[in-house]
Amino acid sequence: MAVGTSLSLRLADFGTRSLVTHSLMVVGFVGAVYAGLFVEGQIGTVSMAAFINFTAGLWISQSIHSLGNAATDDEYQGVLKEILNRV
Repeated sequence: MAVGTSLSLRLADFGTRSLVTHSLMVVGFVGAVYAGLFVEGQIGTVSMAAFINFTAGLWISQSIHSLGNAATDDEYQGVLKEILNRV
C-alpha cells in the first residue's frame, strides 16, 4: 500500500513534476511580459526583472533535475512528449 496523499503520489512521477515546473515557468514569463508592457514606472521594471529571475531560476532547477533523472531508468522523453501522452 502506497503511503502519502493522492497529490504526493502523482508528484512522485517525474513527468508530472516536469509539467508543473514548466507551467510555473510559463506563468512567470507571462507575468514578466505583462509587467514589462503594462505596469508603469519603476514598479513595472522591478516586477519584470523579478519575474524573469523567477523563471530563470525554475529553468535552471528543471535542467539540473532533468540531468539527475537521466541517470535513472525512467522513460521520460521531455515535456512535449508528456503533454502529448496526456492529451
